[in-house]
Amino acid sequence: MGMEQHLQRWITGIVAVPVLFAVIFFAPVPAFAAVIALFALAGLYEFLAMTLPRATARQRGTALAAGALILAAATVGDAALILGVITLSVICVFLLHLLTIRSEAFDLDPVYRIGFGLLYVPVLMAHFILLRQSPRGIAWIFFVIVLAFAGDIAAYYVGRTWGHRKLQAVISPGKSEEGILGLVLGSIAGCLLYRTFFFPTLGWEHAAVIAGVGAVIGQLGDLCESTIKRASGVKDSGFLLPGHGGVLDRLDCLLFITPFVYYYQLFVLK
Repeated sequence: MGMEQHLQRWITGIVAVPVLFAVIFFAPVPAFAAVIALFALAGLYEFLAMTLPRATARQRGTALAAGALILAAATVGDAALILGVITLSVICVFLLHLLTIRSEAFDLDPVYRIGFGLLYVPVLMAHFILLRQSPRGIAWIFFVIVLAFAGDIAAYYVGRTWGHRKLQAVISPGKSEEGILGLVLGSIAGCLLYRTFFFPTLGWEHAAVIAGVGAVIGQLGDLCESTIKRASGVKDSGFLLPGHGGVLDRLDCLLFITPFVYYYQLFVLK
């Protein structure tokens, strides 16, 4: 990463972080959900642009409409409704593709890609909304952010200083095993500090477990998004965030971390 891009990352962060914190802390659930939906649909659009660059306007519109419905169902918070909307979306994507078939060359690739895109972006992002609606939801959202970004910062500087052994050079040549160690330790340290000052009702052992496991899961999410970009032949998912690439480039680890944290607090801390 060049000095100019590094500076852009910090400038974007300085501008975006206060806005993000204000939305999480002060916005009611519907407003928070609307912001999440905006980012999720932008991420879905980037996903389709990478994996299905020749998608028609109808295909993109169908995917975005289905994604919006999934996120709206999550805002209502009813599990049966969410499952119903996902089911309906899968059926509609297939049926609308069926209506476009005009030759004997049956290409189901768009159905596969759109269907996976809906699961990968809106469904996973919907867990932000579900987590916000859970008891102590605001505290949990900030916990996820601390987990992701404390680890990300630690991984970058540890990897840059001491990183020698590549983690997965074929997928992401910039990541090292030393950086991953820094990631896990940084996430645990950040989450324990956060728990001490802002979330004392969360047991320290749970905070450490969520942070450590979440850091690994988030890194796997990062590698999965890198795999998508490699397969699509692009460096960044988009160009919306200066110095950070696209929306998916920033959400990659959060797409995996947030569902993990949501189900941990739902089933383990119940």
